[in-house]
This record gives sequence, C-alpha cells and structure tokens, in this order.
Amino acid sequence: MTKKINLFANLKSDIPAGLVVFLVALPLCLGIALASGAPPLSGIIAGVVGGIVVGLFSNSHLSVSGPAAGLTAIVLTAITDLGAFNIFLTAGLIAGLIQLILGFVKAGSISNYFPTNVIEGMLAGIGVIIILKQIPYAVGYNADFEGSESFIQQDGGTTFSSLFGVLDHIHLGAVIITAISLTILLLWDKVPFLQKLKLVPGALVAVIVAIVLNEVFTSSGSSLAIDAEHLVALPVPESLAEFKEIILLPDFSAFLNYKVWIVGATIAVVASIETLLCIEAADRMDEQKRLTNTNVELKAQGIGNIISSFLGGLPLTSVVVRTSTNNSAGAKSKMAAIVHGVFLLVSVLAIPFLLNKIPFATLAAVLFVVGYKLAKPSKIMHFWQKGKYQFIPFIATLVGVVFMDLLKGVALGIVISIIFIIRGNMQRAYRFRKENYAEGNVIRIDLAQEVSFLNKAAIKSTLNAIPENARVVINAQDTVYIAHDVLDLIYEFATIRAVEENIKVKLKGFKKAYELDDIENDNNHVFFESFEEVQIRKEAREQYNQCIAILEKDKVAEN
Repeated sequence: MTKKINLFANLKSDIPAGLVVFLVALPLCLGIALASGAPPLSGIIAGVVGGIVVGLFSNSHLSVSGPAAGLTAIVLTAITDLGAFNIFLTAGLIAGLIQLILGFVKAGSISNYFPTNVIEGMLAGIGVIIILKQIPYAVGYNADFEGSESFIQQDGGTTFSSLFGVLDHIHLGAVIITAISLTILLLWDKVPFLQKLKLVPGALVAVIVAIVLNEVFTSSGSSLAIDAEHLVALPVPESLAEFKEIILLPDFSAFLNYKVWIVGATIAVVASIETLLCIEAADRMDEQKRLTNTNVELKAQGIGNIISSFLGGLPLTSVVVRTSTNNSAGAKSKMAAIVHGVFLLVSVLAIPFLLNKIPFATLAAVLFVVGYKLAKPSKIMHFWQKGKYQFIPFIATLVGVVFMDLLKGVALGIVISIIFIIRGNMQRAYRFRKENYAEGNVIRIDLAQEVSFLNKAAIKSTLNAIPENARVVINAQDTVYIAHDVLDLIYEFATIRAVEENIKVKLKGFKKAYELDDIENDNNHVFFESFEEVQIRKEAREQYNQCIAILEKDKVAEN
C-alpha cells in the first residue's frame, strides 16, 4: 500500500540528516571519481543528481543515491577501453534507458527474494569495511581512495596491509582531530544541556571544530598541522568559463559503437542489482517499516543516470553507506536525500574553498559511528541465537562482502540459503479464505507446513492487500518451519500496520520460539471473544438441529 509522501512534514529531522549525509558524500564522490579515472567534478555531479533528481522520483524514504564504489572497476576499465570519458558518458545514457525499461517490465520484484539474514549480513559487512577502510584516514594515512570497498586495493595491497602500514604513518594532529570528533559525536545526543541544540547535527559541529583546530595548528606553524593531501580536495574553478570547461558532454556518435552498448548494459545490470539490495536494506532500517516500490525505484535510477550522463556525471546507484548514514542521522523522509543533493550543488558553486579545509580525519570519525551501528556485535549474536539456518548465511555474506565484494558476498549468502531450503516443502505457502459470521466477515490465512523466504513475495502481497478495518486470523498450527523474513512480515503487520489501520488480527499456533503466539491488542480481544462466541453458538445450533431431526425421525418411525 503506497501512501503519498509529504516532503515538508519532517524538515526538522530531514535537513540536519541531509547535512550529515552531504559531509560524508562529498569526499566519497570525489574519491570514487578519481579512482574511476574520471574528472573529479563528475563524481559531484552524480551526487547532486542522485540526491535531487532520484530523490524526487523515488518513493524510498531513506535511500540516498550517488556514485558507487561497486562500479569503480567497471568505469575505470570502460573509460580505458573506450578511449575517452565523453564516449563513456554515452554508455551511461544507455544504462539509464535500460533501467527505465527494467522498471516498466517490473524487474524490481526480484528484491523480494533477497533473504533478510543475507541483507543484514551485507549491511554488517559494509559496516566492517567502513571501519577498516577509515582507520588509515583517522591517523593521517591515505592508503586507498576515499570510498573504496574492495579488499584488494588499486596499488596491489590489501585492506589488512594498509592497516599494518598505518604504524609507519601515524600523524599526531590527525589522531587528535579524530579523537575530538569522536567525542563530540558520541556525546552530542547524550549530554542533557546539548539537547537544546538538537537541530544542529553533531557531525557538523565536529567538522567545524576540526577545521578551526587545524587552522590553529597551521597558523602557529605546529607540526600537528594536517597537510593538504589529507584534506578534502574539491575543484575550484576561478571563472564561469573555466567551470564550463571542466564539464564534459556525451559523444552521441558513440551510439553506433557496439562496445558502448555492452558497457551500458553491464552498468545497467550491476547498478540495478546494487540499487535493489540497498532498497531492501533501507526498508529493513526504516523504523516505520514503510515499503518501497522497487519498480518505481528502477525508473528513478534510470532517469537519474540519463540526466547525470547528459551533465557529465558518473553512473549512480542507491548506496548503502550514504543510506545508512541518512538513517543514523535521523532522516524521516526522502527530503533528506534531496537536501543532501542541494548542499552538494551549493558547495560546488559557492564555497569549495571552505570545504577544502575539512580533514579526512573528522569524516573518518563520522563513518566510524555509522560503521559500528551497521556491524554491532549484538547483531551477530542475534543471528547466532536464531540457529545455524539463519547464522551461516548471515556470516557467510558478511565475510564475502568484506573479502570479495558486495555482489559476490550477497550471491554467496543466497546460494547457502537456497541449499538449506532445497529439501523443504515447496507447496503453496498458505490457504486464504473468507468466512461469513453474524459479527461480519473474517479473513483466515492458514500457513502451509513449511514457509520459506521464497514465499515472502506472495505473503507480502496478500498482507498489503488486506483493507482497513478488516478482521484477520493467521493460523500456523500445521506449520513446522517459517522463515525469519516471513515472521518479520507478519509481526510488523500485526503490531504496526494493523494498529494504524484498525485491522483486528489474531495469530494462532505459532511456536513459542517465534515470540508471536496469540498477539492481540485490546480491541482485537473484544472482536475475537465475540467471534469465538459466534462460532460456538453456530456449532451448538447445528448440533441442536441434528438432535431435533433425529427425534422427529424416531417419532415418525414409532407412528
């Protein structure tokens, strides 16, 4: 059930969140562009389009789009093979057109088949990557490009080798700024007297303090001063003509080059899969449990890639790091993504010289907090307690994402999940029926003997179709196994949507381990008490009629 989004309903939360995402996205856009062999401004353009354009057309509440590290290798190889960046931009146009087509043919429904434990494993893996990759920046050592998610680095080293190299490149000034920034971030929402400044995000305060502190170090000639190579490096055009010169446009004659079409199709497939994974993750993060129409999202991404390529920008996807930062910063709607795009645009046009004073160390502190929230030890313990069928795909995905890449890690987790259920009962997940009683119609959903994550799409569709003020009984008395994904759907339906839309729900026969057995609110209790009474009266009336019929039959026989 899709509801109209009011962009201006949560500005008090969305503007600060958008500002925090902007601070994180700025160096990521630049770093990914440089690692891709593209002009630095192309990354910023993709970030602006991902925020404003995709933000407007998307119906995701938390997702933030921009240039993605997962496309870096593809982009770098393509630019080298095609010979020029403006020819590559034509491939970006083709990728956007293909994504539009995928949206119209409803290819987004594939996201329903991503298991929850795999999505959570992907998020935890990204969290681990963020922490590992930011440690060098936190101590003043740029071992890899900002935004890198690959275990094997471009210089031939690995994430671990760069961590060992940190010991020889520790800069005390960067360490001090990282420590102060972390202290601000951790205390900002916890110290009582700072609650009055809630509208000012702690990340912004940390950045301002870091800039001022480094300026003091620099002006005093201190050895603690951080060099320019460890600061944000945004291009600074000195005139409008110079600004126009650094923006490249697509070479439309390249549409006749078959290699361009192959690159475009490759980008479209990879970008679409990464986007769907991120959207599924964003919906999992959403405290209000709002669902995104993934087909609309593919269309939004297609429009975004077309416009980004027209303006000289990199291909974009929905990005986990920015999305998780957005959620962590308290965003309530997609307005936060749009605000982040506006800030990126203003920064390029008005204050690039100021942004170039931001130390990577303070941004590393912001990302440390985001990474920890994604990869909390409590999350790992949660899946450990769920048993091996939940934990093994989760931990395999986490490890795969860290040591391979996002797509390979997710593919590994899904393959393991399929192996676990391949022996299961693949019969229909449930039986749906309506029963008429004096008290009104009752919708009964009887779950099958085994309900796997492959049945999630059908059950999600059925629950979404239940109208307001309905009366529902979900029965699991004959069920042996229910996937964690489906349990989440049922729990969220019963405790969130049912309450909001006055749907009276009774859950029957669920195992105690599922912690769902006989959930009902006070209003539900009144209804189901009445429902049970009606059922008893109906059965009693039928028994009475049968007795009367037997007595009359005996009486006729006696006569």
